[in-house]
Amino acid sequence: MQTVKDYNSSPIEISIVMPCLNEEKTIGVCVEKAFRAIRESGIKGEVIVSDNGSTDKSVEIAKKEGAYVVVQKMKGYGCAYQLGISVAKGKYIIIGDSDDTYDFLDIMKFVKPLRQGYEFINGSRTKGKIHNGAMPFLHRYFGNPMLSFILNIFFKSGFSDVYCGMKAFTKEAYEKIRPISCGMEYALELIIKASGLNLKRMEVPVDLYLRKGESKLRTFRDGWRSLRFMLMYCPNYLFFIPGGLVFLTGFAGMCLSLNGPFILFNHKFEFHSMIFFSMSVLFGFQLISLGFFAKTYALTEGFLTKNSFFLKFYKTFNLEKGILLGSLLIILGILIVFSIVKAWFFLGPLEQGRKELFAFTIILIGIQVVFSSFLISLMGIKNKQD
Repeated sequence: MQTVKDYNSSPIEISIVMPCLNEEKTIGVCVEKAFRAIRESGIKGEVIVSDNGSTDKSVEIAKKEGAYVVVQKMKGYGCAYQLGISVAKGKYIIIGDSDDTYDFLDIMKFVKPLRQGYEFINGSRTKGKIHNGAMPFLHRYFGNPMLSFILNIFFKSGFSDVYCGMKAFTKEAYEKIRPISCGMEYALELIIKASGLNLKRMEVPVDLYLRKGESKLRTFRDGWRSLRFMLMYCPNYLFFIPGGLVFLTGFAGMCLSLNGPFILFNHKFEFHSMIFFSMSVLFGFQLISLGFFAKTYALTEGFLTKNSFFLKFYKTFNLEKGILLGSLLIILGILIVFSIVKAWFFLGPLEQGRKELFAFTIILIGIQVVFSSFLISLMGIKNKQD
């Protein structure tokens, strides 16, 4: 039986990494298939099983079949992969579940494009064959297509099956991706970052077989976690775009209302409409601020790859500039208030409610700019140091 020790005399080309949690029914078959594929294709390879706290005979069986077993004490699908890949010696990494739902005899589907220069290969069950009972109805016809569609809209990955458990990538590409997710979001993080880094990638069809044993997926909980994760990775759709639209709509309405009622689409907009526009401006600006907080946090913690816009932003933005901008807005609002008070002092009571509302809105935005600058500057310290 081949083991990892057999390859110490020459470079290892392929590392097959499997996460494992109580898979005694299937882990032996998966490891055996992986070694058979390595042997039959003449590849220098290794098989690594990253156990995540199995209480059955999974570890014993994997070792018996010749796999190199590491034990990840931190719970989570992603954590298991992180440890397993960290000890991998291969130039290319192939990952797949150890529940025998994927056929490790198909590794050449991934090896060939990797040898041709591709950096990231995603398996696609939708382009392969999904055997009867292998995927629940909701996952097959609703959950997976919807999540794949959303991820492609957000990140332009071009993949038809983002949650396929069988993928491959170069070790160099993986070190660029640097995934940090410990949970099942790990699969999404790989694709999101591979797309963001514009790695040379493609998709290959794989078959999905009926699982032996209990599935660890929970349809609605895991579906929400996936959607939440994608929104976190893409503040544009959660914060910037909605916030920008609300802010611009409110600001345009306030400017039109400043000199009195106005008519639009055969509807008259009075002073109460201006109050609504003011609220829209403040709410929209708050969403935009939250977008900057989310983006800064994600960049600082390594969830997102740095892009040119934010690299320029951190090079030009500093706390002092934020305080200056916020202070100018506050001063502008105070000057408007002062002009209203002056007019009242010399001319008597006037209808100045619209200008007052406009001034107070500007002052509040200025205050938000000042305090947001403090938080963004604090969160962005690491980015300035990199």
